Amino acid sequence: MDTATMDDTLSDNSRTLGAWELPEELRMLEDTVRKFMVNEVLPAEDTLPHDAYSLPKDKLSVLQNKAKALGLWCVQSPAAYGGAGLNLLAQCIIAEEAAKCRMGAYIPGCGAFGFDPPSIIFGGTEAQIQKYAVPSIERGEKAFFAISEPSGGSDPARAIQTKAERAGDRYVLNGSKMWITAADESRWGVAFARTGPSKSRDGVSAFIIDMDRPGVTVKKIPVIRSYAPYEIHFDNYEVPEENLLGVEGRGFELVDKLLVHGRVPYAAGTLGVATAALQLAIDWAKQRKTFGSMLSDRQAVQWMIADSEIELQAARLMVYKAAWKADLGQDMKVDASMAKVLATETAGRVVDRCIQILGGMGVAQEMPLERWYREMRIKRIGEGPSEVQRMVVARHLLGSRS
Repeated sequence: MDTATMDDTLSDNSRTLGAWELPEELRMLEDTVRKFMVNEVLPAEDTLPHDAYSLPKDKLSVLQNKAKALGLWCVQSPAAYGGAGLNLLAQCIIAEEAAKCRMGAYIPGCGAFGFDPPSIIFGGTEAQIQKYAVPSIERGEKAFFAISEPSGGSDPARAIQTKAERAGDRYVLNGSKMWITAADESRWGVAFARTGPSKSRDGVSAFIIDMDRPGVTVKKIPVIRSYAPYEIHFDNYEVPEENLLGVEGRGFELVDKLLVHGRVPYAAGTLGVATAALQLAIDWAKQRKTFGSMLSDRQAVQWMIADSEIELQAARLMVYKAAWKADLGQDMKVDASMAKVLATETAGRVVDRCIQILGGMGVAQEMPLERWYREMRIKRIGEGPSEVQRMVVARHLLGSRS
């Protein structure tokens, strides 16, 4: 389904969604993704070692061909360039179901749905889109997106110290980027560097980075999850001027929407993990007997299950609201921050409770819970930590009331 059709569906079914029921088209999408995950992706992933996160190319290729046939390919990318072109609410539906895969993260089906190039590329020239985005979509290749730096900070624009100095018909980059996903596997990516003296957003530009050029190196950063991000270091790395994305000094004008919207399917993915964990705990409680009675008969277990379901439903509605507002063209920056905080923190609590219900088996590698537990801890940091999201909400409320 293309974006225009989905947008019309949202408008036509606004009262239905207001009554906490998804439109029929989205329920069908949810069912399609769920069946694909259960029948195709999960069996393939179950052949992997406990902490492995990628499938062999031959198995992945089979899944990707099936996903393409279902119309589930590069779901964020415009249909005009080979993607599915789905809106944000549809992306959230997919994210929740896809996150139940082995990785426990919103990387749909471990690549079975392809890998969307950074959406900022579609704000570039047609030549840039054709050279970089289109081949990546066609081949299912990864591309990275690099803002964060070792200096850190809640405002990435002001924290950027990587410099890009103009030298004739090119720019020379020096500096480092941190916590970059897929930097080791990407043919290209987008990186931000300071091109002017200003320490504000006005002095930052976006560049398309070709990884086969000299002057760029990557280094793995081991973390608690089953796959690692990377540091990218630029040492007199030369970028031709045609790889400047957008206008010099105004790179962040292209990225604000990407950062805000990205938090919403990210949040939905954590709910998918927590929902799968809760179902596992429910099934365990109904068949596990201790001291002469079933775990499901014990009030302590019942309350953990009940609290988890209550919190998950509340978080899901907040995620849907943020996505819904975005698809209707409304400002949803604060909604995205609230959804991100509530969903990621709820998912962490739910997975923790589920481990408690299973006891020793909860932390055994025979079950996916301990892997999900590690993943959920990272989710409170990725896409902007909880503290920064709370800051966004507080500034909005205090500013509007002052």
